[in-house]
Amino acid sequence: LCSFFHSPKGFPKLKNDTFLRAARGEETEHTPVWCMRQAGRYLPEFREVRAGQDFFDTCRSPKLCCELTLQPLRRFPLDAAIIFSDILVVPQALGMEVVMVPGKGPTFTEPLKEVEDLLKLRQKVDVTAELGYVFQAITLTRHSLEGRVPLIGFSGAPWTLMSYMIEGGGSTTMAKAKSWLYRHPEASHQLLRLLAGVITDYLVGQVAAGAQALQLFESHAGHLGPEQFQDFALPYIRDIAQAVKSKLKEAALPLVPMIIFAKDAHYALRELAHSGYEVVGLDWTIRPQEARAQTGKDVTLQGNLDPCALYAPKEKIGELVKKMLEGFGTQRYIANLGHGLYPDMNPEHVGAFVEAVHAHSRHINKH
Repeated sequence: LCSFFHSPKGFPKLKNDTFLRAARGEETEHTPVWCMRQAGRYLPEFREVRAGQDFFDTCRSPKLCCELTLQPLRRFPLDAAIIFSDILVVPQALGMEVVMVPGKGPTFTEPLKEVEDLLKLRQKVDVTAELGYVFQAITLTRHSLEGRVPLIGFSGAPWTLMSYMIEGGGSTTMAKAKSWLYRHPEASHQLLRLLAGVITDYLVGQVAAGAQALQLFESHAGHLGPEQFQDFALPYIRDIAQAVKSKLKEAALPLVPMIIFAKDAHYALRELAHSGYEVVGLDWTIRPQEARAQTGKDVTLQGNLDPCALYAPKEKIGELVKKMLEGFGTQRYIANLGHGLYPDMNPEHVGAFVEAVHAHSRHINKH
C-alpha cells in the first residue's frame, strides 16, 4: 500500500450526517434521500457546463467534476452528494479506449473479442497514475461541500464492466459477453479477478481522497440468471467488500458504509444482504415489504421509486413517496429512485420528490 492512501486532513466538519447514520442502521429524524444521476442532463446548468466538452475530458477535470457534483445540491436539500464520474474509467485504466458517441453512448474502439485479447489489458494498474483525476475531484469536492452533506464515491462492478468491455457499448441482450461465460468460463474469471483487484484499489483510493461512502453498481445483473450471478457476479461483489474493508483497516482509513446496487437481481436479494455491504440498493420492480422480508433486519435498504414517477404531477409524486415510506418504514432506509434520473425530467419534480421524502418521513416519525 503506497503513499496515496494517506488522506488529506483538514476536511470541513460534517453538518448533516443523516445519510451515514441511516447507512449504518442508526436512528434518523427524517429519511435521507439522494438520487442516482442527480448530477445530470435534466439540469440546464449541467448542460451549460458540458456544452461542447468531450464527456471523458469532463470526467478528467477535477474542477468540472466538482462543479457538476455540487449543482443539484444548490437546488435541492439532498442528504448526500455523489461524485460526478463514470463507471467506464476503470476499463480505460486497464488500457482500453472508450469514446462517447453522441446519440449512441459510450463506445469501445476495440472491444475484447477473443480470449487472447485479455493479454492487451494492463495486468498491473497503478490507480493513482491512471485514475488520480477522480481522487483529485473527490478531495476538491469534499472541501467545496463545506461539510453540507457526505460525499459518495463509486465504481462499476466486475460483471457490468466486463459486459461493456466485450459488447463494446450498450446492448439489450449482452449476448457477446454472456457467451464468454458459457464458452470461456476460465478466461471470464481471469478478467473478473483482474477487474475486482483494480476496483478494490480504486475504491480504497477514493476513501483516502475523501469519499465518505461507496456504491458498487452491478447495473447489468438483470442479464444474468441466478446460476450465472452466483458464479460470475456474487463472488466478486463479496470479494470487493471484504478486500476494501481490510485495506481500509490496514491503512488506518475510515471504514465507510458500502452500498451494493444490483439492478434486477431480486433472485439474489438474500445473498446480497449477506455479501458484506451495509446497504442494499433496489430497483423499482420489487415491493418494499417483500424486499424487507428477504433482506432481514441487519441491512439498510435504498431505493426504489420508479424514475418515471417523476413525470407525474407533484401531488401524485407526494402520494407515491408516502406509500413507499410506509412500505419500507422510515428507519434503516435511504430514499432514492430505482434507477437514475432521465435527461428530460423537470427539476421541479425532482425537488418535489426530495421534499416529500423529508416531510412524510418526519410526519411518520412523529406519529
